[in-house]
Amino acid sequence: MGVEIKGSPVSDQQFEEMKEFVYEYLAASVQNEDGGGRMRWYPWHSADYRYNHIINVVDLAETIAEREGADVDVARVAALFHDIAKLDADQDVHAEEGARVAREYLESHGEFPESFVEEVCKAVEDHSYQGDLDSLSKETQCLIEADMLDKVGANGTALMLLRMGYEARTHMAAAEMVDRVLERGKDAASRVQSDTASDIAHRRLKRVKWFREWLLDEVPEMDDEETGPPRGHGP
Repeated sequence: MGVEIKGSPVSDQQFEEMKEFVYEYLAASVQNEDGGGRMRWYPWHSADYRYNHIINVVDLAETIAEREGADVDVARVAALFHDIAKLDADQDVHAEEGARVAREYLESHGEFPESFVEEVCKAVEDHSYQGDLDSLSKETQCLIEADMLDKVGANGTALMLLRMGYEARTHMAAAEMVDRVLERGKDAASRVQSDTASDIAHRRLKRVKWFREWLLDEVPEMDDEETGPPRGHGP
């Protein structure tokens, strides 16, 4: 039995082809909605939003993996496939379905080492894990941390404010919506294990706190759960 040489098994061209496949898969999931795809109430359940989220997670997972000594290729490929089944599978099985799609793709496109395929698929399958991240591989940790961090900070705030319009809320509820981003960020900061992810989480939380302070400073009548109803309003 030969010794497997450790190196980068994914070329830039192969990764670009994977990205194209993932986007096309997501787009097809939307087109086939009548055939079983999940209901999508908001724009961020579209193929474009889901793909953008995936690319954000790829970037974060690469950064964390590079700084924490994890296998960057495993982390970035797993990140690319982690939500591929999000639009055509139920939430509680989308991770397993995504791992299945990743395996089929990797085994039929190129000669990737078996160990690489296994590590990628395991990370995809476990990316919704809610327990202690210390029990997982470094690459899976990178993916989970990246997935959480994309919902924190400026991006998470923009999406939450966008959601207000689709829930028929006015801008006066903005502080409440930003509070949701802060809570999500605090939860992420408490769960991440790596120093890199922790640093990113706290920097993003600081930005959200600044934005909330600016809102309350510039809009005196802003609804604020922390200080009670706006001035001039009864209980």
